[in-house]
Amino acid sequence: MNVVIIKYNAGNIFSVEHAFKRLGIEATVTAEKEQIKKADKVIFPGVGEASSTMEYLRQEGLDRLIPDLKQPVLGICLGMQLMCSRSEEGNADCLNIFDIDVKRFQPQKHEDKVPHMGWNNITNVKKNLFDSSLESQFVYFVHSYYVPLCKYTIATTDYIHPFSAAIGKENFYATQFHPEKSGSVGERILKNFIHKI
Repeated sequence: MNVVIIKYNAGNIFSVEHAFKRLGIEATVTAEKEQIKKADKVIFPGVGEASSTMEYLRQEGLDRLIPDLKQPVLGICLGMQLMCSRSEEGNADCLNIFDIDVKRFQPQKHEDKVPHMGWNNITNVKKNLFDSSLESQFVYFVHSYYVPLCKYTIATTDYIHPFSAAIGKENFYATQFHPEKSGSVGERILKNFIHKI
């Protein structure tokens, strides 16, 4: 299994790489376009700011490469947001794989903290990234922006209001939470991506 993690100015690349090592998979971390194209599975992670990251992807030509990939692709956190049409973070035009805009959390009451940080459960999970045993399991989030519920939603979380914990379309999948930081539940989700998609 040839798994490639796209290398760019994102903060969580090496924790994602270590998560795959724990599963016995030596993923390749690269920005080399031919290596990415030849991969069996592609991981598009991300921790950072949307507009500056999109600018970097455009400079490297990755903004054209990623939407054209035909193999299964998994976006994580900022990676998920960048797969959408537009983000309120820096008013960034994104990759437009999913035609939905990314919004910023607006606190409704005093105890609403932004960023949303910590463990929340996922509900209404859909196959193939998830299986029924993952319904209502807890995963780890760190984010100030979110993807609203939409036709692409394949898992839901409620913080301030319900939002998309994960989305999916054709060969593209993405999670707002960090499977690499979500313990055994996150490992099961990564295994599903590798072995069931």
